[in-house]
Amino acid sequence: MRFIDMFAGIGGFHLGMEQAGHTCVGWIEWDKFARQSYQAIHDVEGIWNASDIRTVRASELPRADCWCFGFPCQDISVAGKQKGFTAGKRSSLFFTVTGLIRDLEEEDRPSYLLIENVKNLLSINRGFDFLKLQIELDEIGYDVEWSVLDSAEVVPQHRERIFIVGHLRGRRTQQVFPIVQNDREVNRRADATNTLTTRYGEAQGSGSYIAESEPPKVKQAGNLMNTKYFGGNPQPGRVYDPSGISPTLSTMQGGGQEPKVVIPVSSPDVLNKNQNGRRFKNNGDPEFTLTARDRHGILTNNMKIRKLTPRECWRLQGFPDWAFTRAWEAGLSDSQLYKQAGNSVTVPVIKAIAERMELP
Repeated sequence: MRFIDMFAGIGGFHLGMEQAGHTCVGWIEWDKFARQSYQAIHDVEGIWNASDIRTVRASELPRADCWCFGFPCQDISVAGKQKGFTAGKRSSLFFTVTGLIRDLEEEDRPSYLLIENVKNLLSINRGFDFLKLQIELDEIGYDVEWSVLDSAEVVPQHRERIFIVGHLRGRRTQQVFPIVQNDREVNRRADATNTLTTRYGEAQGSGSYIAESEPPKVKQAGNLMNTKYFGGNPQPGRVYDPSGISPTLSTMQGGGQEPKVVIPVSSPDVLNKNQNGRRFKNNGDPEFTLTARDRHGILTNNMKIRKLTPRECWRLQGFPDWAFTRAWEAGLSDSQLYKQAGNSVTVPVIKAIAERMELP
């Protein structure tokens, strides 16, 4: 399929869709630093693009089968002022996108819409904002399905996001949700969403499931021998992941099975509550949700906090190292690289959804 990447950021949608076999025909992003990374990472030569969606005309857009967009969440997130996506200046850009669709003839409209946002979109303003979203999509001809997915299913980071798929009526599109992982289908929740959050042992309420029938095996996730806390010795630098989640916090390879303490840390010096009031997780838990505001690290067994590097944060979002290297070599500062990781979507989650999207 051909897709347009809107509110593109550094191209998490682009990479995930591309990995699933789809082709980018256009992208829109206003932040100059995100554009710098996007152009360094992706092959965009000759591809239509724009910097401000508010100035784009529908007639300018290339024909596409899918529009992908994670419209700004600052007015919706629990970390923001929660003005809502209709009253908030940034999140109301959702209606800028639907306005472009209204200006297109039906035969030119995308068959799919793939939309991402924070989970709070379901409940903000007592759920009325999400109802308005559904009404708006219905009025422009789209039937919708949605699911709350947790990045911890595919990367060691707890990051719940709502994904909405719009299907243009009359087109033969394929149902996307529920996502099946390893021949397991997640349970339906009462709010008609699904969750891919992995729970070990007894199921934790509606929407969760038992992912393993036996205790997970401890495996090495990487090695921190290059950090100053280990003095270059590879033995104490080894990091182990008892949950069996795929490694992303590695800096080099290593062997052995000696368990280590690796505790995710989020902004321990922040006085106000964040991430449900927690600062430290348990050994082996997925990392806190990456944000552009919080600072993330790990507490090692010598009780010292090591800040995550920008590369590690990109890994937690599922970006391959070559993508990070291209952005870094393009001259982006560490602060921008941290911010871009926190604002991105998780690439493997997008790929899992995109693999379910096809046209006859």
